[in-house]
Amino acid sequence: MKPTFKIGLFGTGLDTYWGQFDGLLNSLISYQTEIKEGIETQCNVMVVDAGMVDNSQKALETASFFAKEEVDLVFLYVATYCLSSTILPIAQRLKCPIIVLNLQPVPAIDYDYINGLEDRGKMTGYWLAHCQACSIPEIANVFN
Repeated sequence: MKPTFKIGLFGTGLDTYWGQFDGLLNSLISYQTEIKEGIETQCNVMVVDAGMVDNSQKALETASFFAKEEVDLVFLYVATYCLSSTILPIAQRLKCPIIVLNLQPVPAIDYDYINGLEDRGKMTGYWLAHCQACSIPEIANVFN
């Protein structure tokens, strides 16, 4: 049976990170793909994936995209730290519920691994790939 319920999905991040932390964006997109595939596999729904929203311009484009697609519900995947300005335009323009997904890619950060990295940039990049909860208070305030 063809799904009739449409779920919008987008990830959040900060575009200034991508040039600073090699591989971070690809890791986050990979995690988001796993979420999309999990939803599609376990539910009879269509997932409309807007990709990574990492600046206010992309937020405006994503709001228009979801409105055009007439999504019934949106999952906001907090992939890493983001600014509320990447969420607010979407929240203001959509007329459907938005569920915030505060999901880490693994049960716990591997501190032995991260502490063994000699490069501070690599350490920060690894931490940012597991930094979902750090944006939750700022995001929650968007919905107040």
